[in-house]
Amino acid sequence: MKILVFGDQLVVGGSQVNAIELTAALRDLHGYDVVYFATPGPMVKLVEEKRLRFLPAPEAHSYPWPARIRALREAVRNEHPDLLHVWEWGQCLDAFYGVHFSMRLPVLVSHMMMNLTRLLPKRLPTTYGTPELRDQAKAAGRWPVELLLPPVDVHLNAPDTVDPAPFRKQYGIKDGDVTLVTVSRLHPQLKSESLFRTVDVVRRLGRDLPLRFVIVGDGDIRTSLEQLADEVNAELGRPAVVLTGALLDPRPAYAAADIVIGMGGSALRGMAFSKPVIIVGEQGFSSPLTIETAESFYYKGIYGRGDGDPHNARLVENIGSLAEHPDKLQALGEFSRQFVVQHFSLGAVASQLSDICRAAVNQVPPFHVGVADGFRSAAVSLIEGEALPYWSLRNMYHSLGGPPVFPAIRQARRKFVSLFGNQSKTILREAKESGLKYPK
Repeated sequence: MKILVFGDQLVVGGSQVNAIELTAALRDLHGYDVVYFATPGPMVKLVEEKRLRFLPAPEAHSYPWPARIRALREAVRNEHPDLLHVWEWGQCLDAFYGVHFSMRLPVLVSHMMMNLTRLLPKRLPTTYGTPELRDQAKAAGRWPVELLLPPVDVHLNAPDTVDPAPFRKQYGIKDGDVTLVTVSRLHPQLKSESLFRTVDVVRRLGRDLPLRFVIVGDGDIRTSLEQLADEVNAELGRPAVVLTGALLDPRPAYAAADIVIGMGGSALRGMAFSKPVIIVGEQGFSSPLTIETAESFYYKGIYGRGDGDPHNARLVENIGSLAEHPDKLQALGEFSRQFVVQHFSLGAVASQLSDICRAAVNQVPPFHVGVADGFRSAAVSLIEGEALPYWSLRNMYHSLGGPPVFPAIRQARRKFVSLFGNQSKTILREAKESGLKYPK
């Protein structure tokens, strides 16, 4: 069985690591013929390390993006895959409108964000990264949906796989420091709140505790974080907050940590190194992984939303409690490793994905259902101001008889009829009758 994997742009990020590692595992553990198609970036190095055959994609400036769709269609024609496995919503829209809708190629979507995206078609086989999101998707009428947990290579990410000493020396980490490590994209959405809150904790507790906060990553808020770090370091009279920039291999940072702070795949990899982990999120959320919290984190994901506490009290308490009681760290770290190995190991997740891929090949929805699904996504885009561009809305939404919000309705209808000929009236009638005319 041959799979063409359509990944997100290869910047340094957890979703990219998940996609690359699972693609390689499908080949190595289950014998699939795989090809990786994505816009180049720094993570091409990991693609090369995994010896995946790589096809570069044009960069997209919105979704769907015509140049990238043309490249995707060419890749499909040349590779003749049995399945197109698409990662995240932007790539899904390119694949749906450019390949699935017109070429009838089976598509599997993996959506690892922490919320449902209404813009996604409802009748494509889709995986979600938490049991809670899978259940929400089913309740919203999406089908078929499956659980695909974020994978962790528990052999590559494990205690004693790397020597932390060179990293500690390079960044001035001393014996006796309580080293907090975050590996994260420095992005204003989702990530920034917890990063700034952790720096605030170091500022508050750093006079009484030997805290050292190491931030591994790069992105739009790096300059702001560096300015705040300089202020805190000047107040404390020592380099308590250190930014390393992005590391393609962040394992030495995890190995050097006493406590890992993060969310999602980054937190999971810290757990794999047998480190105690404080999971952060939005609106003031933070909580350590413990025996008491593990079940909730498994169901809801390695993330959370708090009550908006502006005083940062929870994170101050979480970090202070662990830093003041280093005797607790080893037992918490051992439990972290057990949690990851039990639920998130790459081998187990790859086996689940193999089963899902084989089922997805035979789960192509009827053509008129696909048409209706495309109109529904376009309608959602109109209402919610999402990313579908003008030409996609024109060609899909107005063919169904939507309101005259664009001037080119007749042109869109003529194009639709020219594409589908005598079938067009039947398709439109069945699409209307399918119940997907209005976004739900």
